[in-house]
Amino acid sequence: MTKRIPNYALYGQAALPSWQNLLHLEWISTRGESHQREIRPHQHDSLLQIVYVRRGHGEVSLENSRMAFQAPCLILLPQRTVHAFRYSAETDGPVITVAQRPLESTARILSADLLAFLQRPVVVALPWPADGSEPIWPLFELIEAEAESQAPGSVAAGQALLAALLLRITRLERPAPTPIQSRGRRSAMLGRFRELVDTHYRQQWSLGRYAEALGVTVATLGRACREQFGESPSAIVNARIVREAQRQLAYTSLDIQQIARDLGFADAAYFSRFFRKQSGLKPSEFRAAFRDAQS
Repeated sequence: MTKRIPNYALYGQAALPSWQNLLHLEWISTRGESHQREIRPHQHDSLLQIVYVRRGHGEVSLENSRMAFQAPCLILLPQRTVHAFRYSAETDGPVITVAQRPLESTARILSADLLAFLQRPVVVALPWPADGSEPIWPLFELIEAEAESQAPGSVAAGQALLAALLLRITRLERPAPTPIQSRGRRSAMLGRFRELVDTHYRQQWSLGRYAEALGVTVATLGRACREQFGESPSAIVNARIVREAQRQLAYTSLDIQQIARDLGFADAAYFSRFFRKQSGLKPSEFRAAFRDAQS
């Protein structure tokens, strides 16, 4: 058990600076043998990964849950998602690693659904057409060509192709929504709110401070969150705090007091009450349950 969750650029390699403009594609089999087809829990601080499983099967851990996967499927791993894999010998397919922030900037322009899709880990089962074709494979081939290219603008071209790929995946995941009037300004504001939460939840910002940073009132922020996400701004902030607490309880050996302090709680007892109210378990109970599930 480590003190901290490993943070990598590519698995086993030191993380790149958050401003690094990256587009990388490699195959699952490239690293699979050297790690005995087991990728241990880790995260990528500013990078998003898309895993296209063309053949094989296995199990993926996403944050605090585990699920089986089987080809064909796509696994989306947003930045700072703690994840791990175990998979069969025949499992293979391309893994795209890309800087998340530039891709999110593109998504804000194209589609609010795409932006939301980029911000949550998910496994999407893909249907095999009756003729055995792979409708999304040509896009992967184009992205691979750009990732390997040294031509000017190759990263930008690859990210544009990746946005097109992910838009197609969102259509496969759920029916196309009924056309409505653009809510681009509100979506941009809520995207910025989530960014601020990711940056400042450890400082225990008040809702007033978030609203001030966004240039809106607390009431406006609350109304937008409830309409878009079905929950209050405070629920979103609390969920982010609990998510990080769960990650540290699951994947590190830090004690409760250290975790509480890292998350901005001066009192470990107050943190424990907060965690239990939000998750239904004491921190120690959650840690024990997670380790029992892993054994």
